[in-house]
Amino acid sequence: MPDVLFRVDLNKPMEEQETPGHNRWHPDIPATVSVNPGAVFRMECKDWTDGQIANNDDPSDIRDVNLNRVHVLSGPVWVNGAEPGDLLVVDILDIGALPNSEWGFNGIFAKENGGSFLVDHYTQAAKSIWDFHGIYTTSRHLPGVKFAGILHPGLIGTAPSHQLLDRWNRRESDLVAKNPERVPPLANLPTSHSAVLGKLKGAEFERIAREAARTVPPREHGGNCDIKNLSKGTRIYFPVYVDGAKLSMGDLHFSQGDGEITFCGGIEMAGWMDLHVDVIKGGMAKYNIVNNPVFKPGPVEPNYTEYLVFEGISVHETTGEQLYMDAHVAYRNACLNAIEYLKTAMGFTGEQAYMLLGTAPVEGRIAGIVDIPNACCTLSIPTSIFDRNILPK
Repeated sequence: MPDVLFRVDLNKPMEEQETPGHNRWHPDIPATVSVNPGAVFRMECKDWTDGQIANNDDPSDIRDVNLNRVHVLSGPVWVNGAEPGDLLVVDILDIGALPNSEWGFNGIFAKENGGSFLVDHYTQAAKSIWDFHGIYTTSRHLPGVKFAGILHPGLIGTAPSHQLLDRWNRRESDLVAKNPERVPPLANLPTSHSAVLGKLKGAEFERIAREAARTVPPREHGGNCDIKNLSKGTRIYFPVYVDGAKLSMGDLHFSQGDGEITFCGGIEMAGWMDLHVDVIKGGMAKYNIVNNPVFKPGPVEPNYTEYLVFEGISVHETTGEQLYMDAHVAYRNACLNAIEYLKTAMGFTGEQAYMLLGTAPVEGRIAGIVDIPNACCTLSIPTSIFDRNILPK
């Protein structure tokens, strides 16, 4: 087993860990450990909510979750010799659940506290608990379903430079200013409430907490991309913006559907990751990887070959308004069509079907993006995850 460079105690919040991690992005958050290029090591991670969700049938913890706390991340890891302009090469060697924590959760956030992709259709909180059985998972809250997971970090990225951080904050502030009273908000701006910044204290903590970006969205450095195929065997090329790169990770998922549509998205879990790192000097300019990471997926994923595919087009689902090439609306319609079908085929409630689409390894696609005025998106559900034939008969 590789050396464990970051350990977590699941009974303690992140700021009380022996080595605290962080839940904001800022170049001045100090690294917790340093490694040389070529190093192989293990990082343990808490679940993204920092242990706020319990293994029970009560969704009130989803409803009342403190979203200023998320995401708690392990790191940063300083990679010796990495400089701005380099590429940080990260190989995901393996991922697993922590001992005595072989379960995960999924949830629908309430509209007034987080919301979700289908927030106007599902406004109230709901929760499903998933038990792990080797590579498979089942849930007492979604009977008749069993599938293989594709474990991955929902969130992994390098630290931003001061210039990049300023750019994030300006553009997201401008977005919020367009509709500052919107629920849920258009973006989550910096706040010191519930910030965790490693071992920083006092005035330096307050300064960074006021400036640091929230971890909620993906950005140029990677971050919360929630890509389900970023799994075992994947190699990622991250732009380096600060000395040491300052790599951090967390938000581990046992499984997830494309889009992570419930927001409390895949099957959230505490776990560990084995990583290998290296550096390509001057790699950003050499390969023109300057705006976002690039990755080569690994060879490990569930072997599902038969799907039932649902289509959606860019016509508003409630008003009937024709929208122009709106892939967001088209994918929403594909998801809503699948939910309505599963309510009949499996006897699920809408909430159960919605959570299934967030957790099972469903495939989302932009099928057509040129045939005006309708974009077409598809959602493909593997049929063998069900204990019965769900095809129309």
